[in-house]
Amino acid sequence: MSEPSRLLERIETGFRRDARAGKAASVSALPLDGPASRQVSAQPASGARSALSYVSMALLGLVASGLVLVVGMTAGFHLFAAAIAAAGVVGALLLAVEAIRAFDSVPVSDEVERDQDWHRSETSALLSTIHDALGDLAIMRGMDGKIVHANAVFHQVCGRSDVRGMACGALGLSFEPKAAPNHYLVRIAAAEGIRLFDWHDVIARDPASGKLMRHSIARDVTEEARAAREREAARRRAEEASQAKSRLLATVSHEIRTPLSGILGMSHLLGQTRLSSEQQNYLAGMQQSGHALVQLVEDLIDFSSLSAGRFQFRPSRQDPRGVIESVVEMLSNRAHEKGIEIGATVSVDVPALMAFDAARLRQVLFNVIGNAVKFTEVGGVFVSADTIEDCVRIRIDDTGPGMSPDDLKRIFEEFEQAGNDEQRAKGTGLGLAISRRIMQACGGSLTAASAPGRGSRFEIRLPLAEVEAIASERRSTLAGSHVLVMAPDGPASAALAATIATLGGRCHRATTLAAAQHVLADVQAGGAPLTDVIVDHRHAQQYEQLLALQPAIGRLEVRRTYLINPEERNSHPVNQMDGYEAWLIRPLREKSLIEVLLGRLKGIEKRDAINDNRPVLREEPAVEPVRRPGHGILLAEDDPINALIIRTLLQRSGHAVQLVSDFAGVAETLRAPAGNALPELLVTDLNMPGGDGLSMMRHIRNDEAIRSLPRLPVIVLTSDIREDMRDRLLAAGADVVLAKPADPQVLTSEIARLLRKR
Repeated sequence: MSEPSRLLERIETGFRRDARAGKAASVSALPLDGPASRQVSAQPASGARSALSYVSMALLGLVASGLVLVVGMTAGFHLFAAAIAAAGVVGALLLAVEAIRAFDSVPVSDEVERDQDWHRSETSALLSTIHDALGDLAIMRGMDGKIVHANAVFHQVCGRSDVRGMACGALGLSFEPKAAPNHYLVRIAAAEGIRLFDWHDVIARDPASGKLMRHSIARDVTEEARAAREREAARRRAEEASQAKSRLLATVSHEIRTPLSGILGMSHLLGQTRLSSEQQNYLAGMQQSGHALVQLVEDLIDFSSLSAGRFQFRPSRQDPRGVIESVVEMLSNRAHEKGIEIGATVSVDVPALMAFDAARLRQVLFNVIGNAVKFTEVGGVFVSADTIEDCVRIRIDDTGPGMSPDDLKRIFEEFEQAGNDEQRAKGTGLGLAISRRIMQACGGSLTAASAPGRGSRFEIRLPLAEVEAIASERRSTLAGSHVLVMAPDGPASAALAATIATLGGRCHRATTLAAAQHVLADVQAGGAPLTDVIVDHRHAQQYEQLLALQPAIGRLEVRRTYLINPEERNSHPVNQMDGYEAWLIRPLREKSLIEVLLGRLKGIEKRDAINDNRPVLREEPAVEPVRRPGHGILLAEDDPINALIIRTLLQRSGHAVQLVSDFAGVAETLRAPAGNALPELLVTDLNMPGGDGLSMMRHIRNDEAIRSLPRLPVIVLTSDIREDMRDRLLAAGADVVLAKPADPQVLTSEIARLLRKR
């Protein structure tokens, strides 16, 4: 090939390469991942531009050939290069013009919108996939409310295949605004019923179009709302049940306390008449039973107060030993009826005086010891007290059947009981639950330990507070006593021996005739001489045998004391107790034991164990009422028995009494015309026909203010012993509020105080 031909081929090849590079550069200047870029790159070249390219290449070839022939090879090449440069500039300008024309010919707005739609659909698809996996609704709406995009869950809930272009209202969505902005509770009528959604809106600008869009995300809260409704319904039911329980307790308290007031009030009046010793004991038993029933009512009220957090303590300086002994004596009759023993001993380190709520401790002891007596059929119950870790520790041990681990876990729960069906039928299952909560409330504790067939032990711990110094002489009160106790093995003899040892004496327990002979042999062999022999009535025959075998014992200077149950008292006349200097009644009080062993109490002891916790009734001559000057007392009481009791009590105290049986009678009496005699004092029941006590109190005080009358002292008697009721009555104008059954001495002393004040 000639040199000019090779030159022309090289020029044409380079031109084509430059043309391709320019085309690629023009295409790469567009976005490569959008639909507009794909459409522009696929656009064919126009026919005019193709023809121009071929004509230009032909002309360049002719020009180059002519220059070479005319001026020679070297000069022609230089001229041709200059022509090529000029042609390149012209070609670049032509390509720029063609590119501008090509872009102008494409519909730009449609391509941009399609590109934005592509970006939006890609982002929406990603978010929809995430929310579909979470089970949430996700939609995108324009500011006109039309749906632009929705995920599959939204379509499924609404039951539509395509919701684009629709408004939420047209789909049946109901929006309920919440407190937070852009936050709604949305109801959607789905195929399975109304569904509730927690709906959140977020307004953001679309980065592709620059338009504001409303993005919404919602989560199904139907089950949560249903659970919340159920919880609210359960709470309302619990509140209604609590209110019903309070009303029931108030009703039971009132209905039981009213006849109780009659029982205890009549027994008080009966105690002021001439009675024999036997009648006094019977009467004291009636009073004891009445007070036990009052305690049962208070247990129910205490349970309600503990549950409501209104329980209060009233500590005072008391002797814990006296409280323990009184409870044991109260329960001794129940134990002896079952043929079991009961006894108590208090260590010398227990303080004689300390601050505690004696009524609450008595309540706890009565429950715990009473349960021990109830479940024990053989053996007995032993109560002991000492101090440990800044607490008074009271242990109650019984020889009952014991409890399984499951029973131990639930005995302190409300309405839970251990034992068989017959034993469970004897109680409500509240006693131990209340007792534990009382001890916890005062900073103490109540625990239990037991095993089947081995009995049970309950332990009460009461914090030491404001302790009186322990008298050191108590440790040596019986230092000179050397006692032989002939009694069956059991809590009674164990408590007796422990008390003697605690007070510094020596004691030998002889449960058999052989054991008693062994003790006497040691004494005769040079041991410390005996000072006392205490014989249980169940071992009286063995003691007679001992006297026959050891006649010398009858010649010893030994004090002989007979020990007997209070129930056996009538079956052992005094004339059949020759040879005994004194007798004691089980369970023993420490004071009585000391008096006997020190020789201060001889003959038949006047103390009756089951009545020691109450004042001894004495035979007193009937006292004629002393009339006192004044207009008398207005008594408002609808129960005839209680009215008779209070009226008699006031009349015996020398007051004139006017009785009315309803609130209308009270109002009528107090509306007496000016100048007429008005009562000096009002004693009224809280609940009577014709109104209520609170309204009556407010009416009385308002009427006094309007008519400028002197203040009338008012004493309210009520079965409702709640603190809030007492406070409401005092705020309404009552001067004194007393719980039924009112103590006669307290009532008369309050009347005297108010009259003196007036």
